Amino acid sequence: MYLGFDLSTQQLKVIITDEGLQNLVFETVVKFDDDLPDFKTDGGVYIHEDQLTVTAPTVMWVKAFDLALTQIKEAKLDVSKIQAISGTGQQHGSVYWKNGSKNLLNNLDPNKTLNEQLKDVFSVSNSPIWMDSSTEKQCQQLEEAVGGAQELANITGSPAQCRLTGNQIAKIYQTNREAYLNTERIGLVSSLGISLFIGDYSPIDHGDGSGMNLMNFRTKEWNQQCLDACAPSLREKLGSPVPSNSVVGDIDNYFVERYGFSSNCKVVAGTGDNIATAAGLRLKPGEIAYSLGTSDVVFLVMNNPIPSIDSNIFVSAMEPGTYTVLFCYKNGSLTREYIRNECTDSSWAEFERILSSTPKGNNSNLGIYHIVQEITPNSVGVYRYNSNDKEVSSFPKDVEVRAVIEGQFLAKRIHAENKGFDIDPRNRIIATGGASSNTAVLQVLADVFNMPVFVQNVRNSAALGCAFRAKHGVLGIEKFEDIFKFDTDYSCAAEPDTSVTQIYSDLAERYRKLEAKIIKS
Repeated sequence: MYLGFDLSTQQLKVIITDEGLQNLVFETVVKFDDDLPDFKTDGGVYIHEDQLTVTAPTVMWVKAFDLALTQIKEAKLDVSKIQAISGTGQQHGSVYWKNGSKNLLNNLDPNKTLNEQLKDVFSVSNSPIWMDSSTEKQCQQLEEAVGGAQELANITGSPAQCRLTGNQIAKIYQTNREAYLNTERIGLVSSLGISLFIGDYSPIDHGDGSGMNLMNFRTKEWNQQCLDACAPSLREKLGSPVPSNSVVGDIDNYFVERYGFSSNCKVVAGTGDNIATAAGLRLKPGEIAYSLGTSDVVFLVMNNPIPSIDSNIFVSAMEPGTYTVLFCYKNGSLTREYIRNECTDSSWAEFERILSSTPKGNNSNLGIYHIVQEITPNSVGVYRYNSNDKEVSSFPKDVEVRAVIEGQFLAKRIHAENKGFDIDPRNRIIATGGASSNTAVLQVLADVFNMPVFVQNVRNSAALGCAFRAKHGVLGIEKFEDIFKFDTDYSCAAEPDTSVTQIYSDLAERYRKLEAKIIKS
């Protein structure tokens, strides 16, 4: 069997699959707010008074593993059959191990819980996480040190962003110098869980390491210029990054004696949740994964992505030489719901009826809907244009409904093309998230991209991706797809209408120019 875990913002999910990876043998969830109420988190986090600083108690994550492992033991599962373990964590969160902690990790007592032994080993008790936006100063300093946002993206795959770990480390160094100097190892949330399982500091993998603004995403080595801009002696505190499919150790004897794991169980490097999700979806180069959720998130797997300041490039945890490109959009389902409420008296059925009955291409009317401050691009406002690219104050309701959906998908298409992604109808889009059940919406997605849209009912895709990665790493084979003996249960939800291919190609070019005009102004 294979075990994968996902240490996310609000909960720890653990799944165990059978040897063929097709069936779940066991799964459990530890919800931080509900199951660990002594930490008094809200949504798994602490939002500080300035409303910008967001952290989570590091030892809470350790205690969550105690609880999950106890649940596995109580289920009387034969964990000696688990051949390999890997895991993931919310990307960009950082963990600070106090001087002397390695010795404690190396000598865990199976008669005590992890929490009992490790509750005092963190020099920074509350870990900065991805929701933190308090590091604008450090971001500016990092970009200035390397020659600007684009140059930083050329090096690390991302411009300076508040949540990225290098900027968070810089803030710790500048504002809590004593804690930084009392730190012997800095890890990520994904490497924390792996460190527990091997009873030693786990190296950071190339995938999660490329989300720190510190690693050259092409050479997969720390960039000294970036390290120096953030804090002194940082290379030593981070250790050397490793490929994501690396076996980083055998399971520690603590888990053998306390829970019954086999001493032959191998542990594979952890990685970031976005990268693990791409693995769970088994995304291939040329395919797109589109999560239609509260935020819309688009994943591309590419061989040679073009760095820019509007996306993140992560080293893939699947095929060597490939990269996972991520675009995150705040204006996802909440924006769709806002237009639904304005135009249909809050009825999705009526929204879908209108969308299906309006002409494809919307008679050349275009809308750009950034109701909340957008990430890609950095913009806010609603902009409506008629067929002559003249801005208008409003659309009729039927035009508005189609405009918001077409506008959202046209944006994703041009941003993918800007990365060097080739729109190819021989490939496919894998749609997930709440709106992936709306067939009319998926039809527009297929038409705009001229690619078929498939859906897959994947639960806990990040944790599942880590069970896949565990087998991939322990077998030591190059091709990720070679570990599967089955075809994933995808179903085609929408085929592109080839009669409108040119219409959407023309609209995409218009959208590109109008978006650039908005950004410039």
